Amino acid sequence: MTDFTVCHEQNHKITELSNVFLYLIRDRSMCDTECARNLFFEYVSRVREHMEKVDAQICGHLIQSQDRTMTNTANRFLSGSQEIKRIFAAYVKDWGDERRRELKIADHEAFVGDTNEVFGLIMDRIQRETEHLYPLVRKLEQTRPAAVA
Repeated sequence: MTDFTVCHEQNHKITELSNVFLYLIRDRSMCDTECARNLFFEYVSRVREHMEKVDAQICGHLIQSQDRTMTNTANRFLSGSQEIKRIFAAYVKDWGDERRRELKIADHEAFVGDTNEVFGLIMDRIQRETEHLYPLVRKLEQTRPAAVA
């Protein structure tokens, strides 16, 4: 049985961090604060954790299905996930130093633009998970016979 509570909590926290960070970075002077750095790296950590959980547990669950629609959907999400991870890793490398937990912002306007784009990509992914993946897993779980005690 898949625990959607954890996924929904992760989605909520990622959304909250995204909204606060996007608001905060509009002011260039706020980008250099410890608060901004902490928000950024917490966001990075939570996004990575969430994507790994969805890929392994949700998509992994659907791929085992005999239903072609479910396996195709899971495969599309996994494929998209690889691209999102690649884009996200490049974004983090361009604008942050994870080892030192620092932001590297030479061009504030470019940073804000890239951040809006990448964070939007993550939010779209979360919305698609909620609308397409979670309902399929619920459907799959409802069709499976209960385990015999």
